[in-house]
Parts: sequence; C-alpha cells; structure tokens
Amino acid sequence: MDANELIRKVRKIEIKTRGLSSNIFAGQYHSAFKGRGMAFSEVREYQYGDDVRDIDWNVTARFGKPYVKVFEEERELTVMLLVDMSGSLDFGTVGMYKRDMVTEIAATLAFAAIQNNDKIGAVFFTDRIEKFIPPQKGRRHILYLIRELLGFEPTSRQTDVAVPLQYLTNAIKKRCTTFLLSDFIGDKDFGNPLTIANRKHDVVAIQVYDKRVEELPDVGLMKMADPENGEEVYVDTSSRRVRALHRKWWVESQVRLHDTFARSGVDAISVRTDQDYVKSLMALFAKRN
Repeated sequence: MDANELIRKVRKIEIKTRGLSSNIFAGQYHSAFKGRGMAFSEVREYQYGDDVRDIDWNVTARFGKPYVKVFEEERELTVMLLVDMSGSLDFGTVGMYKRDMVTEIAATLAFAAIQNNDKIGAVFFTDRIEKFIPPQKGRRHILYLIRELLGFEPTSRQTDVAVPLQYLTNAIKKRCTTFLLSDFIGDKDFGNPLTIANRKHDVVAIQVYDKRVEELPDVGLMKMADPENGEEVYVDTSSRRVRALHRKWWVESQVRLHDTFARSGVDAISVRTDQDYVKSLMALFAKRN
C-alpha cells in the first residue's frame, strides 16, 4: 500500500468511525465503562444524612461547623486495544475482510475513548507481541494508530491469544479497560491468562468472523488454504456430510470459546463481516449499563 492510498484509507475510516463515536456511542460508552474510582471534588456544609466518615475535620475546625468532603467518580480511563494481526484475519467472502472490520471497530472505540478524555493504546499480536503503542490522548495519536492498523506488517502469521493477555497483565500496571479483537480461530487454550488479566483489568472480547467459516457453501470441489501455516487441501463442498461436519466443528468451537469467556467473567460479542457491528457494540454497551 503506497503512502497516498494509506492516507486516503485513514481519512475514510476517520470520517466513518469518528461520526459513529460522536453521534451514536456518546452516552453509551461513557456509562458502560467506569472510571478508576472516586476522586475528591470539593467540601460543603454537613447535611442531615451525610456519612460522618466524610467529615473534613480541618475545615470543620477552621469554620466552627461541620463540613464534609464530596467525591466524584474519576472518569478518566486508560483503554488498551489488543489486536490480532495473524494471517487468518486476511480473509473475507461477504461484506469485508475480517481485518478491515477489526480496524473499523478499533478506530470507533478509539474515537469514543478520546471523546471521553480517555487515553488509548494498542498491542498488535500474532503468536508474539508485534508492536506496543503506549496510551496517549488526542486526534493525532488516533490517526497514527489507524495508520498502523492499516499498514502494519507482522513478522508472524500464527496466533496465540494467551501472549497479549500475559503481556497486558505484566506490562500495564494501572487498571485499564481492554478490548481484545480477534477471530479466535485456533486450538490453543487461553482461559487461564484471560481470567488473570480480567482480575487486574476490565477485559472485553470482540470476535470477528466470516459467514463462510460458519457454514460452507455447496459449490463443489474447493481448494482451501490455511492462512497461518500455508497448508492447502481440497474439500468437496457438494458433500452434505462434509458440510455437516464443518458446521459441527464451528458450533462446538463457538461453544468452547464462549464458555471460556463466561468462566473468565469476560463480556463478549461476536460480529460477522456482513453484519452491522454498530448494533453489536450498542448491545455490548447496553449489557454493561
């Protein structure tokens, strides 16, 4: 992708996702993701029913009558995007490639974050940490993040979701809200690292998948390639048995995946590339309110 094409794509994504963030998600994002805690705001005179533990004794002594401290929710968050950059994201038969949808969702969340004065950072991963973008604020930072999402070339095409979760737990000291974006295709178990990461941080999982992975079409003999290891096989999709076995594999893998999320206490949504991810994000936000 040359520089001019990259700039055009960044601008296109900015226009679409910034509009979504400001017009649709404004209130929902704010209420769905909580701040770090309570911060001191001001003092005022004691009123009947106030908690005596909030009395500010220094101010009370100065004025000769009781004053209490007032606290407000500390709204500023640090938001981290853990983004799968493995080879399986370079696939799409209906709507858009999985990588394109992941990029749009990440950009939408990033604009929602900065509109709430939150810092936003990212970890690009495959079966290793490919790139760490430290959390910052501001439009310039978001545009840099989008450019990297569009143009970054990973060194590996394999996937290991446990790797970014362990990195998050060890490298990010303060509690943050984390969005884990992946197709979650693979047999490696990441339940334990996910549980540990979610105890320290607030982790939300977003699965992006393609219709043809969910169900094979009846189109006769088809050559399929594994985008992560390059292996190729021919599959007879005209066989009802073959299509049924593939469907069984998909359903069972989804059950295992969502059981992993549930056991780890992680909120999760699944978005198909030919469907509207806005509705799925809205449902996620509503679930958390």
